[in-house]
Amino acid sequence: MKLAVIGGGSTYTPELIDGVIQRHKRLPITHIYLVDIDLIKLTIIGEFAKRMIKAADINIEIEYGIDLAIGVRGASFIVSQFRVGTQQARHRDELLGRKYNLVGQETVGIGGFAKALRTIPVALNLARTIVQEAPTAKLLNFTNPAGLITQALIQEVPELITIGLCNVPWNTRVEIAEAMGVLSTQVSFDYIGLNHLSWIRGVQIDGIDRSIDAIKAFRGLTIEKGKPGDSPAWTQSSIDLLQAIPNYYLSYYYSEKQWIHYQSEHPTRASEVMKIEEVLLEKFKDESLVTKPEELMQRGGAYYSDSAAELMADIHSDAGTTHIVNTLNNGAVPGFPDDAVMEIPAIISSKGAQSIKTTSMRNDIDSLVRSVKDFELLTIDAAVTGSEESALRALITNPLGPDISDARNLWADLKKENAGMIGLFNG
Repeated sequence: MKLAVIGGGSTYTPELIDGVIQRHKRLPITHIYLVDIDLIKLTIIGEFAKRMIKAADINIEIEYGIDLAIGVRGASFIVSQFRVGTQQARHRDELLGRKYNLVGQETVGIGGFAKALRTIPVALNLARTIVQEAPTAKLLNFTNPAGLITQALIQEVPELITIGLCNVPWNTRVEIAEAMGVLSTQVSFDYIGLNHLSWIRGVQIDGIDRSIDAIKAFRGLTIEKGKPGDSPAWTQSSIDLLQAIPNYYLSYYYSEKQWIHYQSEHPTRASEVMKIEEVLLEKFKDESLVTKPEELMQRGGAYYSDSAAELMADIHSDAGTTHIVNTLNNGAVPGFPDDAVMEIPAIISSKGAQSIKTTSMRNDIDSLVRSVKDFELLTIDAAVTGSEESALRALITNPLGPDISDARNLWADLKKENAGMIGLFNG
């Protein structure tokens, strides 16, 4: 069984390798092929991955290279985790937000818009290559903005089975389980929304409704974590008003002014990540290192290895388990389009993900989700057709986007900053 990792030179890759090692009996992968365009980073990561496999004493062949078709050929699973333009492009996105007094973040607002325009053409090329070289493969998309990219992949290449995944649902389940003194396997969520725009409306422990206790526990966690100078955090009042456990990224929407102020006094997250990655790559070069280092947790994406590897293992074993993934609504959420990709619970089998029917979204949640989904669809149309009109309308539709009076100037700046990286707009 072959696993191909697109963006294999990422510092996330050792997390994924560790997840595969931990589940090798349930996920008997025999061959991992890492693909990346940065051969220097790829070689460092690839050699470290080989040492991890050798130390674990399991029989998996590790290969790496820059040829996409060779990398995906014959694969059972492909994990997409690439970043077009590297952290430098992310840094410029964040600065562009600051220039227009907007939230600058890589998956929401104008940062998510710019990243999507860079990513969609590459993601669609990947999907079409998989159809040619590994037509029965499952594509697991971790590439951000994960929900938007998954929507584009399913919409434009429907013959490929694509599932979007994010580590946030897994992280939250671990946090809630620890706060309530139970195992994470005992916890299940009534979870609804889009990627990085989701709410946990209910929590069950061993099938018993413990929503009130869980919301109270989460509220306590957020208040305990908050310190002067920290990034904007949830308050007791805000959690009480929502009566739900919010996805961390919702704070960009609910506390937009606080985030704009915060980013004016702090360096970009991209600049911080670049420093962390420098440290990690130096560690990965150490030939005595055979397990993932503690510093990897600072990179973000905690439990990515668990969410991705567990999903693959359950697909392989036709487990019939429930995962929270990005997949087609298909009637799960009443009143929402069937062809909209949502982040919701789904039954996982050898055929992929089947969304689980749930109740309608509360009006305030529904309103925000529809606005962001409309933004996503306009962004995809812009990337696929090269429509300037769709691009501008995407910007002003996004709840974190610019005033209409700034839209054209921002769009001109964005195209200049991303010259050569945004597909049909490169001309």
